[in-house]
Amino acid sequence: MIKRIPADERPLSLATALALLSLLAGIVYLSGLAWPRMSTWLAGLSSFQLGFLASFVAGMFTAVGALPIFMLRRISQATEDALMGFGAGVMLAATAFELVLPAVELAETQYGSVSMALAVLILGVGIGGGMFLVLQRLVPQERFRIGLDDGADATRARGIYLFIFAIALHNLPEGLAVGVGFGGDVRDGITLAIAIGLQNMPEGLIVAVAMMSLGYGKWPAFGMALLTGLVQPVGGLIGAAAVSLSQAMLPWGMAFAGGAMLFVISHEIIPGSHKHGYQTRATAGVLIGFITLLAIDLSIG
Repeated sequence: MIKRIPADERPLSLATALALLSLLAGIVYLSGLAWPRMSTWLAGLSSFQLGFLASFVAGMFTAVGALPIFMLRRISQATEDALMGFGAGVMLAATAFELVLPAVELAETQYGSVSMALAVLILGVGIGGGMFLVLQRLVPQERFRIGLDDGADATRARGIYLFIFAIALHNLPEGLAVGVGFGGDVRDGITLAIAIGLQNMPEGLIVAVAMMSLGYGKWPAFGMALLTGLVQPVGGLIGAAAVSLSQAMLPWGMAFAGGAMLFVISHEIIPGSHKHGYQTRATAGVLIGFITLLAIDLSIG
């Protein structure tokens, strides 16, 4: 007897894998191609305007990610975990190379001491991660498997709403990171915004599918995904305002945003993508996401 493999356990087809890799290669190529013209236009904007605008655009990628709901009803758990792993890899690279390392370099320049730079990094990362740990403890969260049944009882509905609220909440430090990132090198800020935008796409799709699993139509589900993304420019506004008021706050702001991002990656995204039995796909997503962000960074360098 031939054993039937459940849809969630089937590997990606070669055509699908090649399509995804082609899409990533296209993003890298277009980023490098558009950078010279984009950099000229961006040079006329203040760091505050850049930070807010970039965080808004990155937030809108949540809505872009939700667009496939108009063509499909649900996504498999394996695909969801791989996409979330990809987002985690992108965010890890962005945190390390666009926030943490620039924070150390700026602090060393300002204070003239490696020890002081390390102190700024340790305190900033610790405060950033600690603050969002407190917020996470204050907001109850619940993980669940999306869209696997047609019923939507009160307990399951509550879990989905809490999950969506958690997604919106962790968009705040991501927006903060983008807003702060433009206080330093504009190229680093652009790379960071692209990274957050890429990470937002699978989140937007997952939120929209979750809403549809409760019986909502495609447009209300798309609208909810859009709303979670709009939290990001709020964080961007706060971060951009802080570094605009005082450049001395820039290394502290970068370290703080880095700590907040690391908390979200380690406490939320990676554990959530590894708990359903598809750890290999999630880890492959992390590796691909990390390399993709580095390729984008080099292409606009």
